[in-house]
Amino acid sequence: MGPEGDLVAPRFERGCRCFAVVVDGAIAGYGWLSTGPEWIGELQLEIRPRPGEAYVWNCVTLAEHRRKGIFRSLLAGISAHARDSGLRRLWIGSVAIPAEKAVGPSGFEPALRFTTFTVAGWHGLRVRPSSNRSRAEDALAAVRIEAGVHLWRSRPRRH
Repeated sequence: MGPEGDLVAPRFERGCRCFAVVVDGAIAGYGWLSTGPEWIGELQLEIRPRPGEAYVWNCVTLAEHRRKGIFRSLLAGISAHARDSGLRRLWIGSVAIPAEKAVGPSGFEPALRFTTFTVAGWHGLRVRPSSNRSRAEDALAAVRIEAGVHLWRSRPRRH
């Protein structure tokens, strides 16, 4: 996990689960699953999944394995494990990168759309609901924020 290697033990201690895709005996990609509160660094918000829900986060495909379906395989494995564990809903955030194309086909549907910026120590966030009102309301409750534009002092943290 490179510069985040020191965060692995604390993540396991708070109940996070790590999943990996292994190719030829080596890790090609990994991701985390949490049923408890987690910090969403890009948004500078905390998500609090409710009972029966979990958050998929910090998914990484190592550079030499990109564009080979590793992320899609990772999402399929995490989703199957979650279902088998009795979880009813998974939350995931995505950004506009090629791997994002795997999110929808993996069964995830948009709930909220975020636009962010950070400048001179301030973090701005625009929150817009998806067309599915019920799903958007559930997502807003999970991240404890209202739709609209928000501005606060930037508060990055490692987790």
